[in-house]
Amino acid sequence: MKPFTFKYFDIQQSENVFRVGTDGVILGALATIDNAKNVLEIGTGTGLISLMLAQRNPEAQFLGIDINTEAVHLTRINFENSVFHSRLKNILQDFKTFTSQEKFDFIVSNPPYFEESGSVKDKVARQIVELNFQQLISKSSELLSEDGIFSVVIPFEAGEEFIGTARKHQLFLIRKINIYGIENSKVKRLILEFSPTEKQFEESDFIIEKSPRKYSDQYLKLTKEFHVFKK
Repeated sequence: MKPFTFKYFDIQQSENVFRVGTDGVILGALATIDNAKNVLEIGTGTGLISLMLAQRNPEAQFLGIDINTEAVHLTRINFENSVFHSRLKNILQDFKTFTSQEKFDFIVSNPPYFEESGSVKDKVARQIVELNFQQLISKSSELLSEDGIFSVVIPFEAGEEFIGTARKHQLFLIRKINIYGIENSKVKRLILEFSPTEKQFEESDFIIEKSPRKYSDQYLKLTKEFHVFKK
């Protein structure tokens, strides 16, 4: 499969690993990574999000985990071939049994969110088979430092339940970005960020396309340091 070329790194892809998608790009570009030093990505896929975050924060160290052997192989290739390789590590690991002696000040994930179905395409990456929201939130709350941030992108429809579950695990919503696929449409995705410490809440809107197949100025500005746009 053809690699996806960004300005400062390439993403090798595979039919058996979830490919580069808008959800991952948006999360990688918008997540609050500025002050993080010790980052955990849950479900790396190709490694896209960690690579974007490494580009945005030159001080942070990254650990990526994935339960898919081929995804781990791809991520390692993409990490090793990038200029950020010295700060990037990934391992084959089931997050449900993952342990760490140190806490993370930033945890990020583009988790599977479709209910299990008969489809086998990207089953582990897309369908709630190996990791559900309850497990993701519960484990992340244990691994997050006192002032850390837990950042995810999920479907709009799952937002209320996700926020409620996070609150039960003492994770407070501090940032919410409503993602519109196209201008004047319904909210499609949410980027949600939580902290064990209550902070001032921020909410904003983000529009990906101003018309079909026409990126918004907001998206072009956000991704200009990542995407190689055709002229």
